[in-house]
Amino acid sequence: MDLYASTLVIHNYADDPAQGKLIAEQGAQFLRDQLSWLRAGIVKTRNSESREARRGQLLFGERPDTKIKEHNVWYSVDLTMNRDASFYLDTRILRQWLIEHMQGKTVLNTFAYTGSLGVAALAGGATRVVQHDLNRQFLNVAKTSYTLNGFPIRKEDFIAADFFSLGAKIKRTGETFDCVIIDPPFFSSTSKGKVDQVHESARLINKVRPLINDGGTLIAINNALYVSGKEYMQTLEALCKDGYLSVRELIPVAQDFIGYHQMREPITDPSPFNHSTKIAILDVKRK
Repeated sequence: MDLYASTLVIHNYADDPAQGKLIAEQGAQFLRDQLSWLRAGIVKTRNSESREARRGQLLFGERPDTKIKEHNVWYSVDLTMNRDASFYLDTRILRQWLIEHMQGKTVLNTFAYTGSLGVAALAGGATRVVQHDLNRQFLNVAKTSYTLNGFPIRKEDFIAADFFSLGAKIKRTGETFDCVIIDPPFFSSTSKGKVDQVHESARLINKVRPLINDGGTLIAINNALYVSGKEYMQTLEALCKDGYLSVRELIPVAQDFIGYHQMREPITDPSPFNHSTKIAILDVKRK
């Protein structure tokens, strides 16, 4: 269960969706009794044969919220646009970090989804943010977030393209950025290349290293459940051996997103991170 403004979002992951339906309804009623300000609730049934059910169906109320405010920044949300809720709550502390550290910086936000990390960078005073995702519909949500905050929309800074093609194009032009964010899905494949956060996270990081200014910042996120924190740190440490990358800090996931430890054991041990969403800030040097 997640909360977006006054909308409750319930995720039914049961292998047999019918088995999770009753629990979802009971959970929704419990929270409605506790939180009188809830205005709407939707259920996303991950294993349903219905596309509409996977994206989310209204359980109560008239309509879900379409915007939220976090760290005094507005974000557009479309809670039934796809299986996810259009906004990742596990990167809240990273958005705060971007607000505090991107003053005067240029930023490339790869695999941007609906652009929340780029929006946070702009809220922190970034001079330019390029938002990249394969899906233009997701980037349109980012544009609405810009409008909510009064940020100017430059069409050339919203790029719907394959990651590998985009990286090669930017490299050819010689353009570089003060900060590059790489937050890919754990697996995807196109005719141009493969994203595999379980086996090839180092390869993705190496693709963006040439796009970062000397003295710049690389924000690398790995959300693969089956990659332990120790394994990911070993990957990062191997990349740092040449002296041109160094790990500055690790960004935790907010405790209220993690839940209670006694609820269930993680699939893999995330330490030294505190969640399977593993976020590292790296400093970059260039020859």
